Amino acid sequence: MRPAPSLLLFTVLSGAGFGTLALAALGGAAPTVWAAGHALVLAGLVASTFHLAHPLRARFAFSRLRTSWLSREAWGAVAALALLAPVALADLAGGPRPASWGIPGALACLGTVIATAMIYGQLRAVPRWHHWTTPALFLGLATAGGAVIAAPGPWAAALCLALSAGLAASFAAGDRRMARCALTTDRATGLGRFGRVRSIEQPSTGPTWLTREIVEGRPQLRALRGLAVLLVGVAPAAVLTLAPGAAPLAVALHLAGAFVARWLFFSEARHLAGLYHGVPLAPQAPSRPATAAAG
Repeated sequence: MRPAPSLLLFTVLSGAGFGTLALAALGGAAPTVWAAGHALVLAGLVASTFHLAHPLRARFAFSRLRTSWLSREAWGAVAALALLAPVALADLAGGPRPASWGIPGALACLGTVIATAMIYGQLRAVPRWHHWTTPALFLGLATAGGAVIAAPGPWAAALCLALSAGLAASFAAGDRRMARCALTTDRATGLGRFGRVRSIEQPSTGPTWLTREIVEGRPQLRALRGLAVLLVGVAPAAVLTLAPGAAPLAVALHLAGAFVARWLFFSEARHLAGLYHGVPLAPQAPSRPATAAAG
């Protein structure tokens, strides 16, 4: 799929922001931490409107709470910011914290991240996304990013290393799932036993939104996987361990890795609609020379 810049900005920035706010809610946080968390969340939410044809209609996202993960995400964001407002104000004023607001606010932050992930994880038509690792990785990126921003230290470094390991494992597991899936035009038509199936006509006579945004795959640059694993966790952990005073560098490295990882999340996805355009979801096994045409 084609990764929209607005989606990259939204998912990465808001995820890191909600992770920062969740950790700030669980313990006393400096004003700069609260400011960073709110700035990231607001920047992400603003970016989320850029890919809407009619941004003013974003308000309708709140009307489908029972059936839409997008609506749950919208309500979760509002609830998280509302619940954390008294906690943030207490920290900024140097007064006592309201004891009953921090934990619900932190849970609302993490719930919002899960809702964002499930917008993609619920899609059966995108097999690489339709797996429990999608919300797990979104949560991992949020908590590790929040730790690097809110509380840089040994345990933040440990979270970063765990995130890198999980990301690397998810790449390998996703490839294995797609290979086992073996969804091809041969299998979709049931004619694979006669030979390789090809379309003699395309579903449309010219480029469409579907072919531009859904069917056309981005180049699979496997080297970017290693770069994502390195930047998102290994490099920040090394900085936090070897140069504790360089926390801003660790934050920059982590966010750069998060953007690369999220770009891969979108660009490596393959939609089932691609089968109608002759784009297999997984490499086809060798078949007999005979060809069965499907038009």
